[in-house]
Amino acid sequence: MNQTPAAGLPQLELLAWALDAGRRNWHVIPLRFQDKRPAGHAEKHCPRTGRCTDGHRKPEQRATTDVDLLTTAWTQQPYNIGIATGPSGLLVVDLDTLKPEEQEGTPDGAANFLALCERAGQKIPPTYQVRTPSGGQHLYFTQPPGVRLHSTAGRLAHHIDTRGWGGYVVAPASTTPEGAYTLVDDRPPAPLPEWLHKALTDRRERPHYAIAHSMKSANGYAAAALRAETANVAHAADGARNATLLRAARALGRLVASGDLGRGEVEEALSRAAAGNATQSQRYYDDVIARGLDWSIAHNPQRRAA
Repeated sequence: MNQTPAAGLPQLELLAWALDAGRRNWHVIPLRFQDKRPAGHAEKHCPRTGRCTDGHRKPEQRATTDVDLLTTAWTQQPYNIGIATGPSGLLVVDLDTLKPEEQEGTPDGAANFLALCERAGQKIPPTYQVRTPSGGQHLYFTQPPGVRLHSTAGRLAHHIDTRGWGGYVVAPASTTPEGAYTLVDDRPPAPLPEWLHKALTDRRERPHYAIAHSMKSANGYAAAALRAETANVAHAADGARNATLLRAARALGRLVASGDLGRGEVEEALSRAAAGNATQSQRYYDDVIARGLDWSIAHNPQRRAA
């Protein structure tokens, strides 16, 4: 049986934070209690009635700034708070911590972001900032006028993701079994620096992933498989995304084992596809991808050198 605490101070505090986000014109999504996943039904269970009469409404489409709707939701349940970054005009830089299996001394998201700033000759811009339960950081920026920047995974550097259109972040006061999301800096989000905007949009920054080497093969089978599997992940329904991602990683892992695809390009493509309509953290999706590839590579023969 699902259990939630009785209504009280924590619930009122969550309501206050949800209303504060709405007053900032940030579009709010109720998240499951002590979870990062959106509340409500998945697409495969959609009744096609009520708000979904004209078709299933995804979390970004359900996000709202309406005070009455927010008050009604949080007086009923102690939801965690999600902010739909795209409709809110935000681009949030997510600086992740190291995974337990990573070697000590490996640069984490914060270290890699500092290195990016130093290479650009810039300081880390002071802006609205949130600390995640794992010790990571969310840096909030406003998107440039007339621009729609989408979510990315690892495009800037390892352990750095961004949340824009098609994504959301967990807001302060929300909690998970790992801990709480806490506000570190309450100043208004700074405009996204031009150098950072350029790094996100200039495809020449990562040419080794721009075109899979398999595109140069005679029959293009591997390239077609990569396109098909990433499309499957990108269009997977909420309740089926994780299983679809694991199947895609296992399918493409066979082509990594045979040498027809590089592991890096497969990880990049699947990670981006999963981030496009994320309902879990990017770390979660990356772990699914890694498990699927590891299993497939271990269970399929690798091509011998000629």
